[in-house]
Amino acid sequence: MAEKTIHVVMVPWSAFGHLMSFFQLSIALAKAGVHVSFISTPKIIQRLPKIPSTLAHLVDMVQLPLPSLDQELLPKGAEATVDIPFEKIQYLKVAYDKLQDDVKQFVANEVPDWIICDFSPHWIVDIAQEFQVKLIFYNVLSAQAIAFYGPPGTRKSPFSVESLTAPPEWVTFPSLVAYQRHEVIAACDVANPNASEVSDLERVTKVFGASKAMLFRGCYEIGGEYLNVVQKLADIPVIPIGLLPVETEGGVVDGKIFEWLDKQASKSVVFVGFGSECKLSKDQVFEIAYGLEESELPFLWALRKPNWASNDEDSLPNGFIERTTNRGVVCMGWIPQQKILAHPSIGGSLFHSGWGSVIETLQFGHILVVLPFIIDQPLNARFLVEKGLAIEVKRNEDGSFTGNDIATTLKRAMLLEEGKKIRINIEKAASIVGNLKLHQDHYIAVFVQFLKDGIWKHI
Repeated sequence: MAEKTIHVVMVPWSAFGHLMSFFQLSIALAKAGVHVSFISTPKIIQRLPKIPSTLAHLVDMVQLPLPSLDQELLPKGAEATVDIPFEKIQYLKVAYDKLQDDVKQFVANEVPDWIICDFSPHWIVDIAQEFQVKLIFYNVLSAQAIAFYGPPGTRKSPFSVESLTAPPEWVTFPSLVAYQRHEVIAACDVANPNASEVSDLERVTKVFGASKAMLFRGCYEIGGEYLNVVQKLADIPVIPIGLLPVETEGGVVDGKIFEWLDKQASKSVVFVGFGSECKLSKDQVFEIAYGLEESELPFLWALRKPNWASNDEDSLPNGFIERTTNRGVVCMGWIPQQKILAHPSIGGSLFHSGWGSVIETLQFGHILVVLPFIIDQPLNARFLVEKGLAIEVKRNEDGSFTGNDIATTLKRAMLLEEGKKIRINIEKAASIVGNLKLHQDHYIAVFVQFLKDGIWKHI
């Protein structure tokens, strides 16, 4: 008699850092023979990578239209955080919460074995309980961040500046104790109660409290001590699902970007990218530009037009493109980032140290230059520095930084002996991060066994 196929429903929040982590887990589970239904909105699903043809029979991309709000609150067509300025995210949560009835109907029709959900859909708890479906909380933040914050409900006021800058009694790791006051203010803002009158803290606490396990994109080989701390604090299994490295695509790449990269020396180019969720100010973007110019290093900058800029030209200091045209490229809009990172001329990366980007960059063995801004990014940065895997850009007491700070740090990483020592550590880490067999055949396999029998066997 054939073994029953496990059916899992994925319910991610509509931010691409979350969406991609859920998507990559979906692909990993499908490779292990699990049937996955990935729930999101039509526009978001169109923007995600295509499902490999060999897995199409196991992954259903379930498109549920996002309920509309007054366009003054949420612009038409805005379905993800990247589509709107920060102050509109509260209204995206209002629209997202209105998906509850459609999700409930889907679960009623399918009655899956498990629901793996994000922090935001607090209403999924009631749906899971009504249809007796087991729930798992997938925390897309890093384990080192949760070791500092504590699992949901373990701190009375986790989103105040005071509580976030005073390490809890269980934290003894130097990188976490060094957390800076100016780096948490944005994180506190993110967690403020939103227009739906359900705060992020209330959302995540409800989801966590009803879950049978908490997942982390992590492994014991890199940062296992933080996973162990979280497990001591949580009263449910804390399950590492591996780092979910992405298999690099083969084939010939073409286009002007790659023509330029082909002409550069091996490991000489700095890739610069701060993703879709970091809404950088004009001063911050300009100081990064001044730093790249002062460093005199080759660079490739993936830059989205900021909300404060009226056009692409306004996004950068006057004359910057002309002054750096012989050694730098600025790409506005979407780029094939993984293919660029895989190019042999890329040697370093200047980025925000979001956990997904850390994994992606380490996988390709590039030296990490970190400039954190929000949520878990500063904690990830300190973790990487403590592990000898990164150099962090120096900041002033008020959290600001200068072009000179950027240039000095880039040269330390790319040209000086300090960078050479870090690169040795990174090469060792890359062999772990890029070990597809370790993450798929070990971590995912153990998690799939948990899905089958509901019993967690600590790795």
